Amino acid sequence: MSVVVGWLAVELERRRAARHIGMSSSAEYPSGANPMMDHATRIDNRLLAALPPADFALLAPHLRKVAIERNSVLIRSGDRIEHLLFPLSGAIAAITELPNGQTVATAIIGREGAVGLTSAFGASAAPATAVARLSGAALQISPAQFLAAQHRSPAIASMVQVFTMSLLTQLQHVAACNALHSVEARLARWLLHIHDRANEGDLLPLTQETLSELLGVRRTTVTHVVCTMRASRALKSSRRGQLEIDRPRLEAVACECYKVMSRRIDRIVSHGAVGLIPGAPARPPPARPVAE
Repeated sequence: MSVVVGWLAVELERRRAARHIGMSSSAEYPSGANPMMDHATRIDNRLLAALPPADFALLAPHLRKVAIERNSVLIRSGDRIEHLLFPLSGAIAAITELPNGQTVATAIIGREGAVGLTSAFGASAAPATAVARLSGAALQISPAQFLAAQHRSPAIASMVQVFTMSLLTQLQHVAACNALHSVEARLARWLLHIHDRANEGDLLPLTQETLSELLGVRRTTVTHVVCTMRASRALKSSRRGQLEIDRPRLEAVACECYKVMSRRIDRIVSHGAVGLIPGAPARPPPARPVAE
């Protein structure tokens, strides 16, 4: 009897969530943003897309689609985490700030990840500043709502572990790359990571100030590096606030960290996602697969 009652409760919640997702009235979503139509349709965030429908239904009523504007600060280091974000598009940089005011990027997050997920481990304050480097959209949920769903779902808890492993992998590689490789190779790597998450073709809306922040170097160094990369034609042009890249040449300039990081992170996310759904086939590769 208890099994039947438990099944009925799950089924009723699933149907309620499905009805809730289908609602698009301005009363339910004052901004006019509907989180998504149905889990059967493609979900652009790879972590959420991997969840079984019943587990996703625990999150769905609380997900809200929001726009992410380029250069907007989504959360500052040390601030209380008010929302978790699951990007659907765009690119978000995790920025570490030093006491002397210097900043350096430590990770780039797109539709394969999330922002603010450290709250799943009980952290209330953000460990790094998150800045949108490419505009896009994301699904937003409060930490309390996410934690309530996580406590009821081993699949959601596993999803958190998958992302944490992929983020740690990126952080480790970035630390090693910063210590061992040239500024030119590092800049090429960052540009490739951002280009993987871009929708603007080969034109990236990045200023020299942004590049300085990504690399943790002075703007005079950025100017010199950009000139060098233009001479090698890895950068076709560097108009104010925009970089036009030649991807094949950029890949030739980048250190091996780009391919290693991309393969390992994709493998973690893909294999981890398959683990959320027993018997599921391997997920497709990212939009721009990296050659072995």
